[in-house]
Order: sequence, then C-alpha cells, then structure tokens
Amino acid sequence: MWRQVLVALCLSLWICSSDLTLAEDPYLIRAYQLMSETPLIDGHNDLPWQLRMQFNNQLNKVNLDTLETTHTNIPKIKEGRLGAQFWAAYVPCETQYKDAVRQTLEQIDVVHRMCEKYPDTFKFVTTSQGIMDAFKENKTASLIGVEGGHSIDSSLGTLRTMYQLGVRYLTLTHSCNTPWADNWRVDDGSDPVQSGGLSPFGKQLIVEMNRLGMLIDLAHVPVSVMKQTLSLSVAPVIFSHSSAYAVCRHSRNVPDEVLLKVKEKKGIVMVNFYNDYVTCSQKANISDVADHFDHIKKVGGAEIIGFGGDYDGVPRTPEGLEDVSKVPNLVAELLRRGWTDEEVKAALGNNLLRVMSEVERVRDNMTSRAPDDVPIPYSEVENPCRTSFGYTDAGAAHSVSTAALLLPLALHISMFTN
Repeated sequence: MWRQVLVALCLSLWICSSDLTLAEDPYLIRAYQLMSETPLIDGHNDLPWQLRMQFNNQLNKVNLDTLETTHTNIPKIKEGRLGAQFWAAYVPCETQYKDAVRQTLEQIDVVHRMCEKYPDTFKFVTTSQGIMDAFKENKTASLIGVEGGHSIDSSLGTLRTMYQLGVRYLTLTHSCNTPWADNWRVDDGSDPVQSGGLSPFGKQLIVEMNRLGMLIDLAHVPVSVMKQTLSLSVAPVIFSHSSAYAVCRHSRNVPDEVLLKVKEKKGIVMVNFYNDYVTCSQKANISDVADHFDHIKKVGGAEIIGFGGDYDGVPRTPEGLEDVSKVPNLVAELLRRGWTDEEVKAALGNNLLRVMSEVERVRDNMTSRAPDDVPIPYSEVENPCRTSFGYTDAGAAHSVSTAALLLPLALHISMFTN
C-alpha cells in the first residue's frame, strides 16, 4: 500500500516538474505543438553504421529500447518527436573497388530488419505520402539514403537495384573521388581534381536518378559538382546534412552562391549539427546551429531549409543538441528568434515533402523513357578487382548520347508548355 502511494507521489512530482519546465518556456510548448502538426523529417542519421561497428549488424544482440552507446534509441526518438528519418546506408571509402556493394546491401538490410523488429516505432516508407501515413499512425517513417557514390561501383544497374530495395537518395560522393565525380575534399586541396566535377558518366547518372525518382544528395560534393548538378537535374536536389559556408568556412558547407541556385531549383539544405561544420571548432551550442538556419533563411528563404543532424555519424554534437531527443530545443530557439509558425513547419518537414513530391512528379513525367543501359567505359574503372565481361572493346572511348544530355532542357520546355 505505502509502496503504491510512494510511486504515485513520485510520478506526480515528475509531472509537476515537467509542467514547470514547459511553463517556464512557452517557445518549447509551441515547438511541441508544431511538431505534433508537422513531421520532423531528418535528412541523415548514421545509426545503421553504429549497428555495424558495435554489433556487426547482429540485431538480435541489440535492444533499441535500452541502447545507451548511441545518439539514437527508441526513447530518444520519441522524446525528440522524430517524425521521419532518412537512415544512412554508409560504408567507408576504403571499400571502393572492393566490397562496397555487398557492404551497402548489408546496411540496407539492417534498416529493413530494424523496422521489422520494432513495428510499433518504425514504418518503412518510400514516398512522400508514406511519410504522412506513418506520421498519422504515430510512427517514425523510415527511409534509406545511400551515402556515397562508391557504393554503386559505377553501375546504373546497381543504382536501379538499390532503388528497388527502397533507397530514395544517393549522396554522389563521400570523402573520396569516384571514377565519375569529385568529392568535397578537392575544394580544400586534400584530394586532386579527377573529373572536373562530373564526368560524362556522372551526368548520365543524374539523368537516370531523375528518371527513377531518386533524390540527388549534394552533401559531400565540391562546388563544381553542386553547380553542374543544379544545372543538369530537372528535379530539385537536397543537401541531406550540410550547413552554411558563410557561417563556418568548411568545404562540407554550402556557399551563398549555391544557396541561391538551390532556391531557384526549389531544393533543400538540411542543416548539419556537427560542431566542426557549425563553428569550425570542436565546441558549439544550439545558438550556433540556429545561426545557420537564420543565414540560410536570409539568403534563400525559409522554403529551402531542413534538419540534417548527422547523429551517430559524428564524434561531437553541440551543447543542448547532444542526441536526437534534444531537437525540440532547437525548434524552440528558432521560435524565440522570431521564426513564424509556417516557417518552422516548412523547415520541420513541409520543405522536404514538397521536394520529394516534385521528384516523384518528374519521375512520373519520364515513364516513357527507357532505363539508361550505357555502361561506364572500362578504361575509367579498370582495376585488379574488376573484370571486363561484356565489354567488346575495353579501351573504347565514352560517348554519351546527345539525347541524354539534352533531356533536361526538353523536359523543362515541356513543363512550361503543358
């Protein structure tokens, strides 16, 4: 009897304490209200990589209800009001030319199995409507993004296969050049320029991603690839986890001239929380992250902003944003800075939903176009681990059809005339 009374008393005190906290911060109350109306869609979370590194993807050895060695677990997800998450299927650049495809498939598999193991928390989805359906069911919509073009081993067939497995964005590079695209490190001189941005095959890939309805992710690419892709792609693009270069001059961030092009393309930049990209130092706080939101809004408008925390993929997070449970505090900070309800809801999820819907619309307009089956020239991918079966002339020069390169212009014209 006394034990029950004591438990009830403790619970009452906890509730009162929570109410006092909320009462002391009306902005946090409003943040929770807005997050109940619009899904918080985060562009990038590396929990799948932590599952590999800590458990070798053995989900039977993991309890996401109690796991405390990651930024992300189920209680933190619920406390953070996470409406939808793009889970990163990431494998390191060291796998390029080796077993990148196998390891990426295993990361895709672990996301599917995670959703199957916790069906009351996660719902695997592949469409903008699927995100809203999961939100209505009070579940975290779970999508997959492959982080790094090396994961497809320069194969459009592999790209298509991953799309069929539910992958809905591809980050063109990670931190290494691929045979068809340069990575962000060429901008700070850490890596040599190899393709001058995108090679002819890289441009083919952009068109094929438009045809598939796969989001093109420009996080981790140099400015040259940003500009080329924004010019070539018919569909809007995303930066799944990048911040503002003008606030922190790091090559992983997005310069103002590109923010303006993202605005023209009606794309989205999902702000990264990693300290090194927020303040260009090892220390940061919520206010520093909000500065990036403010700057991007100033340059490109609230309609190009989203959240891309990069949790479980970075060694340091800002004070006040230590894990996924803390994101409502950032929403409250934006409100405190004068962001309107509509601007906050746009950044929370409406911008990403609009971008994804438009990518799906472009896909639907390209249904009459056959899949691109012109392979990358063997000379551009030749290495000791690769065979040349199917190539009649392994040294043949590459040619991209004029039709393929003129397709974006033709589609733009048809959109304005229909």
